Amino acid sequence: MTPLAEILIRQIARDGPISVADYMAACLHHPQHGYYATRDPLGAAGDFITAPEISQMFGELMGLALAQAWIDQGAPNRAVLAELGPGRGTLMADVLRATARVPGFHEAMQLCLVESSPVLRAAQADRLGSFDPVFVDQAGDLPDGPLFLLANEFFDALPVRQFQRGAAQWHERMIGLGDGRLVWGLSPEKPVAALDARLADTVPGQIVETCAPAEAIASEIGRRIATFGGAAIIVDYGDSVSIGDTFQAVAGHAYADPLAAPGAADLTAHVAFAPLIAAAAPADGHGPVPQGVVLERLGIAARADALAARLGGADLSAHLAAHRRLTHPDEMGNLFKVIGLTPTGAPAPPGLEPA
Repeated sequence: MTPLAEILIRQIARDGPISVADYMAACLHHPQHGYYATRDPLGAAGDFITAPEISQMFGELMGLALAQAWIDQGAPNRAVLAELGPGRGTLMADVLRATARVPGFHEAMQLCLVESSPVLRAAQADRLGSFDPVFVDQAGDLPDGPLFLLANEFFDALPVRQFQRGAAQWHERMIGLGDGRLVWGLSPEKPVAALDARLADTVPGQIVETCAPAEAIASEIGRRIATFGGAAIIVDYGDSVSIGDTFQAVAGHAYADPLAAPGAADLTAHVAFAPLIAAAAPADGHGPVPQGVVLERLGIAARADALAARLGGADLSAHLAAHRRLTHPDEMGNLFKVIGLTPTGAPAPPGLEPA
């Protein structure tokens, strides 16, 4: 039993069952025993790997897409280049390398990293220190000004609540105790105003997830972009709307029981993109478009060929596998989606143009 499991069991025994959102928040961000507070979770030695760790091509193309959005909006000479949850800094390092030859882009940008993990902040500072990054705790702390923002696999780690459709209204899925262990349960059925519209497209027994923190962050980003200009490119796994139980745990690159080892596994849920776009109004929303489609539109095939020409043997095989993993429909190509935010009337970020 993990130390955090003992803490949660005592808390539930004293105060009663907790929501999935409260459980996720504790497991990921407890100051002593939370997952992100105690480790670097990325890469082969960690629990999962993200697109920037798979291939440099991902960050290069996303960076050039942001730079083009900056040009499309008149290349403002003072702007904020930001990333939500920058991991080890790999994505931003690739962005900065790829955009180094875009005239004026680096000179215009103040680099800001939104990161709460002390472990990951240290890794980001080590990799990106020459660009003088400013660290902030949340999107609301970003400086004012045109905002050019990336978020890759950030929103999936924000705490969700789960509601199971009852005969006429909703039960909230809760985490309680059974025989001294953490177990699933349901609250009594009751109306949930935020889900009134979902009664029309669900049937009893189906699960819908909501993520108020994600919508609040999208609202803040949208407000800034609508006010000051800029663009956001958000990449994550999910779909337009939430349906089904997508709450999952990953440890050692394998799925795990989410209740088995609180604080020792990564917890995520699929992102519902339509609520994010709605929350970001009055900024314009674009997408969602499958990641594979966006990368192909941005020219990943040509970039892959150029890199392949310099490789051979095992390095070439790994490169080809990475290209497939990022784009193929049976791998990350369809599961991961991309949305963009821009000021009203501005062009969509490259790759997110209407088909």
